[in-house]
Amino acid sequence: MLSIDSLISMRLVSFLSAFLFMAAWEIAAPQRSLRTPKGTRWFRNLSITVLDGLAGRFVFPLQGAALAVVAGQQDWGLFNRLDVPSLPAGILSLILLDLAIYLQHVMFHKVPILWYFHGMHHTDLDVDVTTGTRFHPIETVLSLLIKMGLIVVLGIPPWSFVAFEILLNVTSMFNHSNIAIGRAAERILRLIVVTPDMHRVHHSVVIREHNSNFGFNLPWWDRLFHTYKDQPDAGHDAMVIGLANFRDAEKLGLVRLMLMPLIERKKF
Repeated sequence: MLSIDSLISMRLVSFLSAFLFMAAWEIAAPQRSLRTPKGTRWFRNLSITVLDGLAGRFVFPLQGAALAVVAGQQDWGLFNRLDVPSLPAGILSLILLDLAIYLQHVMFHKVPILWYFHGMHHTDLDVDVTTGTRFHPIETVLSLLIKMGLIVVLGIPPWSFVAFEILLNVTSMFNHSNIAIGRAAERILRLIVVTPDMHRVHHSVVIREHNSNFGFNLPWWDRLFHTYKDQPDAGHDAMVIGLANFRDAEKLGLVRLMLMPLIERKKF
């Protein structure tokens, strides 16, 4: 059995590998022309990524995988109480965690106080691989709280939790990436995973499009709960990304983005 340190290292390596791969793909075959300077956006978005990591470590010094180990030792959670074998428990956990992230995403759009934090993610005026890591640290902490609660309630196996975190990081960067995928391949791919074209609709400035396609990993929840939209009305090249009240890139600096939930509430 892999140690907690090994599992954490695997997550870091997978994150960096996926980021570099998607960044190279964006350069080789971009889907859209970027509207704002890439260097400035990347600095802001990657700085937020670092702050997210620090916030998670500060608030939760006990890693999720370590909590899952403790849950197993203490017989916490449904799967542990029922003695469900690790493999089926882990597979069910992956599906249930993905459903929880979908529901969390919907909740962060529908509940005003949560939207103030999640809305910062949507102020990005372009969508690329770095957008997939651009979340307010408070949102990151709240999401960790939800996942920690599920570990205790369900008794999620450590390997399954780490696998889900890896999948979530990789698919978030994938489905936010500015990459061109052939139409035929994309139509097949979106049957099993959320694709960039599918998720990009969610970043449209048009409200009815922005309130669709909430999934990150599995595309089925949007179809099941009737939040799926196939394509943006204006098409991917012409669609406007971001929020209507945040159109000035010069006013979207790092400090302002961090303070946005406090100082910009009337604009959301």
